[in-house]
Amino acid sequence: MHKAYWLVNIRLEDGYEVEDSTPVRTLTKQYHLFVENGKIAKIVSAEEQIKDHHDKIEGGGMLALPPIADSHFHLDKSYYGEEWKAAKPAAHLLDRLEEEAKILPGKLNTVEVTARLLIDKIMEAGTTHIRTHVNIDPYVGLRHLEIVREVLDDYRDRLTYEIVAFPQQGLLRTNAAALMREAMRNGATHVGGLDPGGIDRNIERSLADMMDIAVEANADIDIHLHDPDYLGLYTINKLLSLTEEAGWIDRVAISHGFALGGVTLSEAQETAERMASCGVRLISAATMRARTTLPPLEELKARGVQVDLGCDSIFDWWGPFGNASIIDRLSRLAEYNSWIDERSLAESLGYITRGITPLSAAGDRVWPQAGDDASMILTEARCSPEFIARRSQAVKIIHQGVLQNKRGESA
Repeated sequence: MHKAYWLVNIRLEDGYEVEDSTPVRTLTKQYHLFVENGKIAKIVSAEEQIKDHHDKIEGGGMLALPPIADSHFHLDKSYYGEEWKAAKPAAHLLDRLEEEAKILPGKLNTVEVTARLLIDKIMEAGTTHIRTHVNIDPYVGLRHLEIVREVLDDYRDRLTYEIVAFPQQGLLRTNAAALMREAMRNGATHVGGLDPGGIDRNIERSLADMMDIAVEANADIDIHLHDPDYLGLYTINKLLSLTEEAGWIDRVAISHGFALGGVTLSEAQETAERMASCGVRLISAATMRARTTLPPLEELKARGVQVDLGCDSIFDWWGPFGNASIIDRLSRLAEYNSWIDERSLAESLGYITRGITPLSAAGDRVWPQAGDDASMILTEARCSPEFIARRSQAVKIIHQGVLQNKRGESA
């Protein structure tokens, strides 16, 4: 059980300064937070004198923001920690898969070291929740799952995590169903999938097999969907029908979902409304490159779809970019979409906090509240819009009531 203490003199967002009905500045005030048993037990004004005997941790006027999550990563696949090498061009996803099938067996002895380096780098940027996909395929079997699960277990007091069993080479294409079922019995928390049309070439059967595995394991789903335009849209709607039939409401996520950016806006909006009714989330890596179309994230969000963001991977045979900072990824996305006003920047924070923002749309403080988990980052930015636009650093991290240092060790 964690000891009780006061986190004193921290700054919380408290509302907006409004001009002509438009927020122009985020207002903040200083508070003291009483932390007990990993929860925020009490929030009082910093003007109030604390008279009890509990320890005090000085916040120094830093801004508290909700805990940061990276909702799509591949801890098992990277050159990180090795010498520089750029990626080779690939004409098609299948070409990249064939390349990967040759690379992975020779890198099994580096997966553990690489995963640890990546987790440290991710946590250094302020992230304390990771959803990672791990390959389940005929070339590595369950070894990536076993290794990554053991590594993450070593970090269990410093971050929370989910592990998606990911049939990267195709569920049907490589007859991976038996391996996937075994993965779900051996530590994977989510069932993954990959392009039922473009890779498996049988949309209905691929989706049905994926759903069957999820129902048998009583596990949520997170499917990679790169298939573009109307092929991808057809797949999404088939998946939504299966979600309804199986009763898998609020238990499905679509990663990437490029198709939603390649059809008409009205078609994307109609699908978004159906996604919202099924509780299907979209997880984007905000891949801003040629031959991909970003989904209309604001339109999805406006129609009730939870949108999350992930770094995907850094420095591997898929691409040489990235630094494992989900804050940098969000800032790039904001710049790309011209989210330059106070409200747009403030509300975009929810993409990396699993939907939590300090202020409601009306400008009322909704986070933190007494009873919330005592998990947060402390930053020198004066407000969340500045934090995003200027890619500010997380100076301190508090995870479930425990103060961490930059590398995640207890301070």
